[in-house]
Amino acid sequence: MTEPARAKGRRTALIWAGVVAGLVVGLAGIYGIGGLSRNASGDQACRPAVALAQKLESLTRGEVAALNVAKAPLKVPNLAFADASGKPLTLADWRGKTVLLNLWATWCVPCRQEMPTLDALEGKLGGPNFQVVALNIDTRDPEKAKTFLKDIGVSHLSYYADGSAKSFQDLKSVGRAFGMPTTLLVDPNGCEIGTIAGPADWASPDALKLIQAALNQAG
Repeated sequence: MTEPARAKGRRTALIWAGVVAGLVVGLAGIYGIGGLSRNASGDQACRPAVALAQKLESLTRGEVAALNVAKAPLKVPNLAFADASGKPLTLADWRGKTVLLNLWATWCVPCRQEMPTLDALEGKLGGPNFQVVALNIDTRDPEKAKTFLKDIGVSHLSYYADGSAKSFQDLKSVGRAFGMPTTLLVDPNGCEIGTIAGPADWASPDALKLIQAALNQAG
């Protein structure tokens, strides 16, 4: 088997693992995979994000081919969580900055494999105009997630957690959470640019090109 074929096989396996993880959670009645309710009214302030999404669609290839760009205006729910010190935060605290929001858990194997690429993306592009917000939703031992990040050498990502996992439910309520990991690209106004269900290599040239183009257009 050629190297490209092996790489493709690995990506496919990771995506299926993410789907299976989401189904298991749903059957357990913890998070579930429910009906896809959309933002019925559509936030008109998010129309520029839809226009941006359409411009980026041609860049959703390779490692980020699974990104679904926004087709209708959607204000991302104002998720509530905390930082490493326990300080309460909401997604609105990142207004004015493009955000790659990633929900992950230590029990999610694809999430764990994806995390180093998110850390690398933050290291390369993180700054005043962009941040990766990796939100842990483990509901039991919060120290387990911190230990995991330390063990894999995460050095660029800040730690954020929602021990209630309500963030997943909030995204599910607007049809943006189907399993783990779940990742949303959010514009500076808190509007959806695109969503991906399953893992991606966020340190890949494909991902870097996509995010950089989003930043250039948003700026």
